[in-house]
Amino acid sequence: MQRIILLIFCFLTAILHSQFGKNCELRQWKINIISPGLEYEMGIGVNQTLNIKAALQPALDPAFTDPYDEINFVPALTLQTRFYHNFEQRARRRRQIYGNSANYFAPTAAVLSPDPRVVANEIEEGVHGYAGLVYGVQRSYNSGLSFSIDAGAAYYVGPFENGIYPIVNLSIGWIVSEKRWCVGK
Repeated sequence: MQRIILLIFCFLTAILHSQFGKNCELRQWKINIISPGLEYEMGIGVNQTLNIKAALQPALDPAFTDPYDEINFVPALTLQTRFYHNFEQRARRRRQIYGNSANYFAPTAAVLSPDPRVVANEIEEGVHGYAGLVYGVQRSYNSGLSFSIDAGAAYYVGPFENGIYPIVNLSIGWIVSEKRWCVGK
């Protein structure tokens, strides 16, 4: 039992030591235009952030027989843990990393709440969601302009036949509040 406790202690110490310092912003608020809403991103690791977005975003509706025909704007809450992988390369090439301007991998999950709708002569209502993995690019500029795009695949669940569908998220907006921390000031 003591060996297990010692092993856990060593593992946690290694994790805490590896999280010392940050390359990403400590926290920043953004207002999105394409998907009207708010986005909050906070640094939780050296090259890792937690991104929470509440927006009216375009989304597929898997309840329809051909979900690609029906893309609607629906209220959504999206959560991503972004792992930025090229801060060092961008800084070496003298490219800006302000505002987490880098490329990332992100497990993502979302809850969408569409209005009741008629599908195959039946009223469909209720929330649905997805969980998946995306790859994305985020760029921010000193003016506060920020954009990000990510794409991947996710498993959708809800009041329909569950399945795997693509995800594409596009955010264009402004950073309205920030705590600059990264070396790319």
